[in-house]
Formats: sequence, structure tokens, C-alpha cells
Amino acid sequence: MPDTVTIVGAGLAGCEAAWQLVRRGVPVRLIEMKPLKYSPAHHHPGFAELVCSNSLKAEHLTNASGLLKAELRAMNSLILRCAEESRVPAGGALAVDREQFSARVTETLKSHPLVTLETGVVSELPEAPAIIATGPLTDPALTGAIQAATGANALNFFDAAAPIVTADSLDMDKVFRASRYGRGTDDYLNCPMTEDEYNAFYDALVGAELAELHDFEKKLVFEGCLAVEILASRGRQTLAFGPLKPVGLVDPRTGKEPYAVVQLRQENAQSTLYNLVGFQTRLKWGEQKRVFGMIPGLEHAEFARYGMMHRNTYLNGPKVLGANYAMKGNPRIRFAGQLTGVEGYMESTASGLVAAVGLYQALNGRPEPDFTGQTILGALARHVAAPTPNFQPMNANFGILDSLPFRVKGKKNRYEKLSERAIDTMNEVIKDYEL
Repeated sequence: MPDTVTIVGAGLAGCEAAWQLVRRGVPVRLIEMKPLKYSPAHHHPGFAELVCSNSLKAEHLTNASGLLKAELRAMNSLILRCAEESRVPAGGALAVDREQFSARVTETLKSHPLVTLETGVVSELPEAPAIIATGPLTDPALTGAIQAATGANALNFFDAAAPIVTADSLDMDKVFRASRYGRGTDDYLNCPMTEDEYNAFYDALVGAELAELHDFEKKLVFEGCLAVEILASRGRQTLAFGPLKPVGLVDPRTGKEPYAVVQLRQENAQSTLYNLVGFQTRLKWGEQKRVFGMIPGLEHAEFARYGMMHRNTYLNGPKVLGANYAMKGNPRIRFAGQLTGVEGYMESTASGLVAAVGLYQALNGRPEPDFTGQTILGALARHVAAPTPNFQPMNANFGILDSLPFRVKGKKNRYEKLSERAIDTMNEVIKDYEL
């Protein structure tokens, strides 16, 4: 028999990792602390508990979430199968009955002859081979052990992320590239505002609806971070003299300094994603699209990731992980789920799948599959390992995929081509690596 793999955590990522191993004949020791102990966000004793929305997002292939589902389906994902068997009406999205979904995942793994279940709180790194999938609220004792093994700067304990938009959704007739006072290279995109535009944006921002916080997050948010809407609440001119200060920037359309400027900073090496500098926010996602869409040049912006502020523990992936979710220096230990810096239900599932399949191949002396940057599976894995000065969690979006080698007119058509290429690539990877 092959080595038994220890998996810590029976959330979406841990359950998917367990399934991908046992279906290949690898025994799994699955350790879950529930119902002995619950994190502040968990309440249900079953596996794969959905703690926020019951929606797993869109299904169509002109949406990155739909493409990710197609890739997971090609790899016989347990989480996706159970979700489809537990679905409730939700238009073009895949939404589930939470309890039925959890029950299906739990029963599948509990009844599998190669799965040994243990209930307990893990406080040390398990012996390899192992996959750690303990989520963004990892128990403090294990967090300390991970930090000790990976380095003092390997973990982030608070997620204060600005929105990220796709480059090709910006109106470049309004946005201009420049550096302050013409010094250095033109590293930032600039969205200029007139006084009237700024005042309208300000009024919308301070009146926008905020997302709710868990009780255990409230103190952390207001002590550790400063959201753009909190800064704005200190006075109408606070933003104009703070992160939106236009000094040294000249709008080439007018030849004058704007009243205010929102700056966008490049987020990835391909220059396909940009984040809104200084726009950490707790606005609801719909409000972010409405309010930030008032910024000149962002009227039709596509949000690859909305801003967020919540208690979160996640690895500084570029320092700790390879592009297969393997721990640098000890590749027989892997991480999966939101702990790695992926964001979202299906993204967590994807990381568990990639971590498990890669580990299986390595344990059998085979080359690990390269899903490439042409698939969402591969692009997410590459994101968590790619060097970046300000690593932040990421969900599935077309902006993280390798660009097409040819130009496609129209966003929908381009997304269709990206999806077609991704599915072709998945089929090739499955065939080449005998997955």
C-alpha cells in the first residue's frame, strides 16, 4: 500500500484533497476538530460547511467561476459533484442546500474504506506526507507551529485588500499613465476627477451600505485597518488631501492638475490586473461596483476581486509555497484552501485538488502535472507562488490567465476563447499525466 497521507481539516479543500487521493488508492487519515471544537465562524458538525453564502457562483463559460467548474468536473471533483446533486434554484449560478451538500460530502468520505477519521485539535505540523487545509481561522496553536516552521513573516493575520479590476475593462480615453512630477517610470494608471465628480463620489461613498462583521472581527478591523469609507467619514476633503491627492500629476487632456486622482497599481506581471490604491473597504460588493464605478475610467470596470476587510490567516505564498501548494523545503507537506491565499469556495476546492494530485504523483515518483497558466487551476496555483511585494488572496478571474496570443474583439468573445483554450489544455494535461 502507498503511504498514508494525513489531511488536517475537513472543509472544502481538505475533503476534495482526501477524495482525489482515495480515488487513486491512497489511504487518508482525515483529522477534523469539529465537533470537539468550533472556530468562531463554524456551527455545523458536518464536513465542507459553507459558512457564508450558499452560492458557488456562475456556471457559464463566459465567467471564470464557470470555467473553474468545468475544469473541476474534468478532474472528477467530489465537491462539485455533491454541489450539483444538492442544488437549489439560483438562475445562472450554482447554489446549494447547505445541509444536504455537507451531508453528501460527509457520507462519501466517512463510508470510504481508505479514509480513517479522527476528531481532534492539531497543534503541530503533522508528519509528512500531509496536507494542511485548516482554513482562514486556523487554530492558534497550529498557526504558531506553521509560523515556526515557515518563518516569522510567513503568515498574515488580517485581510485588508483593495479591489482589483481588469485592465481591458478600463476606459483609457479617461485614464492616463504618469508618474508624479514626471519622475521615474509611469508605473501608475491615473483616474482624474473634477471637483463635481469628486463630490458626487464622496457623497455616494459615505452613504454606501457596509458588509456585516463577525463579532470576533470588529475590534481587529477598527484597530488594525483604515477603510477608505472610514477615512472619508473624517471630512469631505480627507481623501482629496490623502490617497486621492493629485499633486504632481497633470491630466494630458486638459494640461492641468485634476481636483483629485484615483491611482491604479499593476497587480500582476502580465499587466492584466490593477488594484485601486488605498481603497481597502468594507462596502458590500454591489455597493463597490456602484460607487467605484463613479470614478472616471471605471464606469464599466470588471472587478476581478472586490475589496474586503476581515479576520483571516493566510500564508505569504511567495515566501512559503511552490506553484503546486508544496511547502518550500519540505514538498511532502502541502497546504490547501484559503490558508494558501485563494479566495472562494470553488477556489479552495481547486487548491485541494491540485495539492493532492501533485502529492500523489510525487509519492509515486512521477512528474507532477503542470496545469499551466492557461487554466484557472494552474493560474491560481501560480498566483500564490508568484513573487509580489504585497501578496493578497485571489479568486478565479480571467485576468490571472495567460493572455491569448491574438486579439479577440469583444469581452464575451475573448472569454469564450480563453475558456476553449483552458478546456483543451485540461484535456491535454489529463491525458499527458494519466490523471
